[in-house]
Amino acid sequence: MTEKDVTIQNRAGIHARPAAMIVQTASKFQSSIHLSREDEKINAKSIMGIITLGAGYQTVLTVSAEGDDESEAVDAIVGLFEKKFEEE
Repeated sequence: MTEKDVTIQNRAGIHARPAAMIVQTASKFQSSIHLSREDEKINAKSIMGIITLGAGYQTVLTVSAEGDDESEAVDAIVGLFEKKFEEE
């Protein structure tokens, strides 16, 4: 399993557009990919799951993946957060 913590840097947090970007990116990988916050863990390939996290600005999430391409999957998802979902 590969894990990395990320902090949401875009002011609007995770709304529909960033959630769709996460799902599109996660869907490119075979690994099981999850986002977690405190005691909540959701499937990164589920747009409804991501939106219901209610993750706002400065929220810390853990991106985890398990499978053959887990490292690449985590790096790709973390990259979206680092680029602020191309919003700023």
